[in-house]
Amino acid sequence: MITVANLVKRYGDAEILKGISLQVQKGEVHSIIGPSGGGKSTFLRCINGLEPFQSGELRVGGHLLTPMTNPRSDARLLEAVRRQVGFVFQQFNLFPHLTVLENVIEAPIHVLKLKRSEARQRAERLLARVGLSSKHATYPRELSGGQQQRVAIARALVMEPAAILFDEPTSALDPVMASEILALMEGLAKDGQTMIVVTHSMGFARNVASQVHVFADGYDVESGPPSKVFGSPQHATTQSFLSQTAKD
Repeated sequence: MITVANLVKRYGDAEILKGISLQVQKGEVHSIIGPSGGGKSTFLRCINGLEPFQSGELRVGGHLLTPMTNPRSDARLLEAVRRQVGFVFQQFNLFPHLTVLENVIEAPIHVLKLKRSEARQRAERLLARVGLSSKHATYPRELSGGQQQRVAIARALVMEPAAILFDEPTSALDPVMASEILALMEGLAKDGQTMIVVTHSMGFARNVASQVHVFADGYDVESGPPSKVFGSPQHATTQSFLSQTAKD
């Protein structure tokens, strides 16, 4: 479903991603862990076409992104990619002037061109799924952080994407809210939702992920099933990182 080959990303002279390659099959959950500054969030933004890159290629379904992909001339291509791959950000990024329901139906109406009634049906079903049936007319400022993130997840799901990218979705939440969001994501995984999740939650990576990747200094220094990465880490960076998170 998603194939990344030798991806290189630079900001000026700084090389953020130094030749990342991975494949994600339908129904898999890939967790990306590792020290801060390893390029994890940048990697997700490249997959979704939010960041250009300098070398390598990305294939999302039948769509190919290359260093030549241009936001203006290839706008339709990027729109097609984003229909296939949803994105859930750290900071929710809800429209503050729209209600919960309006936030969720905005993209189906304007991007998918659904009738308002059909978009509303989808949205109501998904808001019930994330436990927000009673919040349709509520504005983001009236919600807790965990509730706002639930809206953001519903907004991604309403587009029926083939895969969803989660960029540290619990980093702005307290432990109780974070556990609620992780439980919701675990439910999505059990339902077969393909996901790539940048996370600080070692429990989620260990118990839910199909594959775990350890990013450090722009490299995927170690990857494999959770039992291997957590049970028998081979790379010194992985060993150090897991040791430190165990202390935390």
